[in-house]
Amino acid sequence: MFNKMLANLLPYMPKKLIWLFSKRYIAGEGIDQGLEVSKKLNEKNIEVTIDLLGEFITSLEQAEENKNQYLEIIERFTAEGIQGNFSLKPTMFGLLIDQEVCYQHIREIIAKAAEKNNFIRIDMEDSQCVDIEIELFKKLKKEFSGHVGLVIQAYLRRTLEDLTDFSNFPSNGYPLNFRLCKGIYVEPKQIAFKDYEEVRKHYLEDLEFMFQNKMYAGIATHDKFLVEEALKLIEKYQVPQTMYEFQMLYGVTPELRSSIVNRGHKMRVYVPFGKQWFNYSTRRLKENPKMASHIIKALFFRG
Repeated sequence: MFNKMLANLLPYMPKKLIWLFSKRYIAGEGIDQGLEVSKKLNEKNIEVTIDLLGEFITSLEQAEENKNQYLEIIERFTAEGIQGNFSLKPTMFGLLIDQEVCYQHIREIIAKAAEKNNFIRIDMEDSQCVDIEIELFKKLKKEFSGHVGLVIQAYLRRTLEDLTDFSNFPSNGYPLNFRLCKGIYVEPKQIAFKDYEEVRKHYLEDLEFMFQNKMYAGIATHDKFLVEEALKLIEKYQVPQTMYEFQMLYGVTPELRSSIVNRGHKMRVYVPFGKQWFNYSTRRLKENPKMASHIIKALFFRG
């Protein structure tokens, strides 16, 4: 209850105060800050996935603006030789306003990435978006086989069934490429597992299915237990290094991240930036109220 109260109050605090916490997890407001963070990660033998912050827009003008920003980001990051790719949220491009406009915007972005021999990851959003985003991915995968991937969420009860459906989808010479995460959106128990251990169990079940079916796995977790269990599955199925990578958020569990890199496994860090950082931070607080007390400690005890 206390954490929920804090989470509801923090969005009304001064942005400068919230930034003291957020700057650990967000590269900054502009492309230059994203480039700087990405270069430093590359120097540590870590690749990146770049994400422009913003989601659930209210106008198609915003969708057009976001598309143009992504085209600029792809141009800048590839010109600078950054080792990494790009992630995007379909609701930034009008998914819940006009699905065809959204598709055309994302198609143009993926075409730009393909021109640069790069890759776009379509993020999975809350349950109202899941079916639409899966169909969007399938449509784009047929045209841009090796240049587009999707996020799947282990806490959704439907995920293994979705993966089974995908196993029959034509890959056109390129493996299906999924980032597997636990899932962060607040969903009812009818469609999402709620128990911590239950989510872990299904995460590993989904990951094992991916390895068994030769799908490329982005193992996105900061859970040391899941990392160790994933490594056991990699060994069990003799998964080549070209078919998996570990993924983490910028600023989270750096020690665990380094230990994975030091063991010779590929690591990719999700680097978010943009002017919408405040909304991103406060929304994540509401989705995960337990973070609120940690923020207060960070603000007042670690400056």
